[in-house]
Amino acid sequence: MKPQVHALTREDATPLRLFWLTALSMVLILSQSLMAQARGAPESFAELAERVSPAVVNITTSTTVAGRTGPQGVVPEGSPFEDFFREFQDRNGQGNRPRRSSALGSGFVISEDGYIVTNNHVIEGADEIMIEFFEGFDLPATLVGTDPNTDIAVLKVEADEPLKYVNFGDSNIARVGDWVMAMGNPLGQGFSVSAGIVSARNRALSGTYDDYIQTDAAINRGNSGGPLFNMDGEVIGVNTAILSPNGGSIGIGFSMASNVVTRVVDQLKEFGETRRGWLGVRIQDVTEDLAEGLGLEQAKGALVSDVPEGPAMEAGMEAGDVIVTFDGTEVVDTRQLVRIVANTPVGKTVRVVVNRDGETKTLKVTLSRREEAEGAIPAAAAGPDAAEPQELETLGLTLSPLTDELRAELEVPEGTDGLAVMAVDEASQAFEKGLRAGDVVTEAGQSAVTSVTDLEDRITEARDEGRKSILLLVRRGGDPRFVALGLEED
Repeated sequence: MKPQVHALTREDATPLRLFWLTALSMVLILSQSLMAQARGAPESFAELAERVSPAVVNITTSTTVAGRTGPQGVVPEGSPFEDFFREFQDRNGQGNRPRRSSALGSGFVISEDGYIVTNNHVIEGADEIMIEFFEGFDLPATLVGTDPNTDIAVLKVEADEPLKYVNFGDSNIARVGDWVMAMGNPLGQGFSVSAGIVSARNRALSGTYDDYIQTDAAINRGNSGGPLFNMDGEVIGVNTAILSPNGGSIGIGFSMASNVVTRVVDQLKEFGETRRGWLGVRIQDVTEDLAEGLGLEQAKGALVSDVPEGPAMEAGMEAGDVIVTFDGTEVVDTRQLVRIVANTPVGKTVRVVVNRDGETKTLKVTLSRREEAEGAIPAAAAGPDAAEPQELETLGLTLSPLTDELRAELEVPEGTDGLAVMAVDEASQAFEKGLRAGDVVTEAGQSAVTSVTDLEDRITEARDEGRKSILLLVRRGGDPRFVALGLEED
């Protein structure tokens, strides 16, 4: 008998549909559960710690310190006990002899041929550097190069066999809340592990190139130079500093982001020093009132306050330009621009888009080397001769054209022309924004001012254009900055 073939009716399909829907729901629930476990706290850090420990090192440095000089004791000069006290100091090794001082820190191996990364402050001034490895052996290290700006140093050891090492990860993809693990030599107690999360990103402490990852993983003195690992065992930061009222960990530690460190390490290995790009401008952030004064739609970019002799000047950049993109990257603020420029190779020609008088202009700038340019004194902007002396009270300021007498009295650099600030109303916006007597206003509305008539004309023009504020270029001790003052105060 032939088997009977039946068409699958709608009623017959209902149980089958329910079966597959139930199975699919179970798969989704299981997937969500696994994802939740992946995002949650690891069951243990033991496997990760065991895997990366051989690449983490303790660093001991020795430095020769000069002996004591000058009065040392509590015994008055000429006292009958003076000779006895000096003899006591000498007998106990406290005379004027040079002595050895030791310091402890951490680091990590980044290549099998013995390159090691640590903090500059760990090895700064050291005569001898000794590396202690997790397996228990010691090797002397030589200094390859340092970068005080990011507090990074690279060392080198010579080993008979390839060393175990760790790789850098991408710190840019680390998210607030991600788990991290710190390793090092806290308080000289030897190899130690602590864990926590990324508490914040893009922290700045005091340096120009700061880009710190903040973590609550316990970091103490001696952890400096040690690695901060992600859960893949990649180094995403170098433990550098802590915020603490008592010197111990209170859960606020800072690690220099790996994407900053890797560029520094590569240059130190290749050149023994850093070679950062230099644009050659002085810049400041674009605030809301500055944006209004410049006629910008958004408070973004970097406002050029001065263009000394250098790459930017040769490319035609001017004070008052707002840098909006650099080498294809949109510029958000000055801190970002400084890092982008520094990470650009010296000698590279880049396209810089600026906003000038409401229009965009593209400049081609060939970068110089920052380290060679640092310390150069910017050329002061020259201007026309000063007008006949007269005073003007406006915008909370009492202003007078610069004369030779005022230049000498206010110690204004030779060649600077403008209006001297004689007094500032303490209840004015100008005072709130930091203007003080002795400042010199050299531009208003991005035009040079050498007389009070010039300033009055610029204020009138700003009002006629519907502006609520006017942009002033103010110099103090030769250093320029832009300040936007509201016209309603006038």
